Amino acid sequence: MTVRGRARRAASAALALAVTAPMLSACFEEPSAHEAVRDFLIGWQTGDYAAAARRTDGDEKVVSKALEDAKLQLDAASFRFDVKSMRRAADEVEADFDAEVDLGENNPLWEYEGKLPLHLVDGSWKVRWSPSVLHPQLREGQRFAVKVTPEGRQPILDRNRDPLQEKAVLHVASVVPANLKNDEADRLCQRLSKITGFPHDRLLSRIRSAQPNLQVPLVTFGRTKFGQLRAQLEAIPGIILSEQEQSVAPASPTQIVGTVTAVTPETEQQLGGPQRAGDTVGRAGLQKAYQEHLTGSTDTRVITVDLKTLKVTELKKWRPDRSTSPVQTTLDRAHQKAADSALLGGSGMMVAVQASTGDILAVSSSNEYNQEKHALAGRFPAGTAFSIMSVEGMLKARISPKQKLACPADRSVGGVPFHQEGAPVGVTPTLQANFATGCVTALASLARRIDGSELASAAAKFGIGAPWALPLKGFSGSMRPLKNDAATAKALAGQNVLVSPLSMALVAGAVASGTWRPPVLVTDPRTSDPTTETEPYKAPDPIKLDDKTVDTLRTFMRSGVTAGSARAAAAPGDPVHGITAAASQNRKPLAWFVGWQGDVAVAVLMQSPDPGAGAAAAGRFFQGLHAGL
Repeated sequence: MTVRGRARRAASAALALAVTAPMLSACFEEPSAHEAVRDFLIGWQTGDYAAAARRTDGDEKVVSKALEDAKLQLDAASFRFDVKSMRRAADEVEADFDAEVDLGENNPLWEYEGKLPLHLVDGSWKVRWSPSVLHPQLREGQRFAVKVTPEGRQPILDRNRDPLQEKAVLHVASVVPANLKNDEADRLCQRLSKITGFPHDRLLSRIRSAQPNLQVPLVTFGRTKFGQLRAQLEAIPGIILSEQEQSVAPASPTQIVGTVTAVTPETEQQLGGPQRAGDTVGRAGLQKAYQEHLTGSTDTRVITVDLKTLKVTELKKWRPDRSTSPVQTTLDRAHQKAADSALLGGSGMMVAVQASTGDILAVSSSNEYNQEKHALAGRFPAGTAFSIMSVEGMLKARISPKQKLACPADRSVGGVPFHQEGAPVGVTPTLQANFATGCVTALASLARRIDGSELASAAAKFGIGAPWALPLKGFSGSMRPLKNDAATAKALAGQNVLVSPLSMALVAGAVASGTWRPPVLVTDPRTSDPTTETEPYKAPDPIKLDDKTVDTLRTFMRSGVTAGSARAAAAPGDPVHGITAAASQNRKPLAWFVGWQGDVAVAVLMQSPDPGAGAAAAGRFFQGLHAGL
């Protein structure tokens, strides 16, 4: 709860008592006992402790301090009281009241029943003072405390339930409240606040509300920040510095898993409420997307502590209001390792999916690219890799795979020029051969025979433009309207079609399995929105492809590896199917490979003038998988 929220709650509580308490005035012929109860509880509730103390038979300073200490020891945002009944026997009165204490820090409300004994002192009703006025179980020599035990951050797991985090050392600044004398706690918190930026009052309240004899963590630092502040921290009397290992360093794919840091003043504000030292916050990737699911669950107890014996008595305990649990992903360490190795020394990205399910097995990128921003959500021209999606339109136009189709170096369609590097000389390839080599001039020439609407419909069957339900950013592809032959030719050449490596990996998986399936990255929790536990997972329905189209594509894509430009993708084991495609973006040459082996479909996009660079990376990936089996 924010500070502003606390203030509103406290104010509304004060008004509630002011309205409720006078309603009891009819309970007694003499209103003074009622007035004593009213004035005491309203004074306690509103923080006018002197006014409350004057309505007791105790020493005014002692009672005022006890009331103030109760709020500090509970780190309470507010108190609210409701008088339930009053009973009189001779010169004694007992009032029953309900107390509601807002413990703040996003903790639950503490509700308990209390009693106020009153007696006449020199003709005036006074509350008979003792610690039990604050709570029936509080005795002399005891104090309140709040013990909060947060559950550790839950891990993100791969498909085999192995954690995708590694150990990292965090540094914790703590204190033992009992070792701080007089105003030492206040001075310590002032210095710590100046160094770290955490609010002084929140640090101090954490000390005051803690069990006095236990070490209380105040601030947690990562390695770099601690190195910068270590000398200043060591100079603060009473500070205890210690190391704590937590599994927060992301394993590969690091940008998909996401980084985790200790809570800072900035992230504390972003999270909308005070966090405790040792809490962690996800800064990117799945760690950020599932922050609320992975953290935040705490065991809270209100206790009393005997200051001599240190004996603890539990007054109230709350189980976590929501459970935390690991996030189960579809990522696979073996596939990720093979993908990372395949890209070494190059500049590009690779996404591998399970063809039969759409499960994302690996996401890899070189330093120039981001795994989420580019591999999952990037917008790149498809180049002639789009020809995979055009085959259905070709078949409907009754274009035979064996039809001869010239592949000149240059061709113009609808006034749009197309150029093919390394065009064959002296031969006229078949459609299948042009597909296998990605001849842009040959494919563009089909624009006059393939209906643009048929082409757009075929692309949709391969998921282009589909509404994904991923917890991270993703791009399923887009195609501009095909209003004329020129636009259709550009689509066949992949020049006005944008895709991501993930969307093209799913295209390959659709040909391999015969059905396009939406991508899956997280299997538990099954929610389409990580910020809620209730919204059911919603994803597009799988799309069954035409059998004839699939059979033709499998033949075409096998020839891409055996006789086309994707030869470098060949690897031991099951036959490799795939094609290459050249494209460019911002004058940077790009080389695609889209294909599969067995049940593993991949899309590789390399920044390279070599059109076979993507196929070579795919070959290293498949070979790495085979070697690891």
